[in-house]
Amino acid sequence: MSRTAAEVAPAGSAPGGASLARVIAGAEALGLTITPVRLDEGTRTAADAARACGCEIDQIVKSIVFRVADEERHVLFLTAGGNRVDPEAAAALVGAPLGKADAAGVRAHTGFAIGGVSPIGHLRPIETWLDPRLLDFATVWAAAGTPRHVFSIDPRTLVAALAPGVAEFTAR
Repeated sequence: MSRTAAEVAPAGSAPGGASLARVIAGAEALGLTITPVRLDEGTRTAADAARACGCEIDQIVKSIVFRVADEERHVLFLTAGGNRVDPEAAAALVGAPLGKADAAGVRAHTGFAIGGVSPIGHLRPIETWLDPRLLDFATVWAAAGTPRHVFSIDPRTLVAALAPGVAEFTAR
């Protein structure tokens, strides 16, 4: 990635200072060292993020939050950028019907706005599942707490730190 496309973001820099700082602190608490990068290009889609990061679309970690039906419990699915979560397969893993979480629920449970949900640094513990497609790469890129900040990580390191369920729950 070129320096013209992105800049390394200091922990307290605005915008996203508190969220970004929480991701960095969450990484440190897990024994991880990450270097968040601010993307100046748009990252509204996984394809946009992949172009900005200079990687394949499936190297982008999409963080999709579902709400367990009739409960306040939320579940995080980390999926490769070219995949989408199959709601039936995801519900089978969780053992309960799922619905998309609304923006308020996502923020209340993770502390992040939709588009910036990081795999780490959540306000509350959250059940997490990981798409095995991400393990096909040496490096993946995940949101760092804001829609404009990402960090790279070996997906096996992420799995070791988070201990998510690793299972098929996607469709192309």
